[in-house]
Amino acid sequence: MKQIIPEKSSEKVAKFLKKNSLHKRDFAEMIGVTLSYVYNLIDETVPFSTRGTTIERIATVMDIKPENFSEYRIPQEPILIDDSVEILKDYIKENNLSVVNFLKAFPRKKRIDIVDILRGALPVPIDFKELKLIGKTLNIPDEEVYSMWQNRMKQVLESAGMNIYSNTGLINSMFTCAKKYILEQKNS
Repeated sequence: MKQIIPEKSSEKVAKFLKKNSLHKRDFAEMIGVTLSYVYNLIDETVPFSTRGTTIERIATVMDIKPENFSEYRIPQEPILIDDSVEILKDYIKENNLSVVNFLKAFPRKKRIDIVDILRGALPVPIDFKELKLIGKTLNIPDEEVYSMWQNRMKQVLESAGMNIYSNTGLINSMFTCAKKYILEQKNS
């Protein structure tokens, strides 16, 4: 019997960078580490990270599960799945984009936030213009972007202590005004 030697995590990363012609500097920015760390990681002069956040960011950029890295330990706390994040992931696939190409559509300093949104560590932005930019990049219809924003706003209001059910009239009025304003901005 021939022994199967599992591929080292650092080799997986190196192959991914080469296959996608992704510069180490860009990769470092996308996962929130220094360029020297990426060089050392690939050269195996430092051990592969065991930090969950770093591995999750690497996996998100590579569009694989973090469990593909032997160093990853599944967190004990439950992971909340946001429907809006799942919609974004579906649109990435629908547009035949790799995660890397999607990330490259954003300014360098914004990429790590997008990675954190995709891995479920950050919610979709509450800033409508920011969310609209993400939607435009993925060809998401304006109505769907608005719906994502409205759901996010409801989450924020609830987490701040507002009972959105007992304040339905107020909530509906706010969103009617917001939608009217957004449509006026679009037409001007």
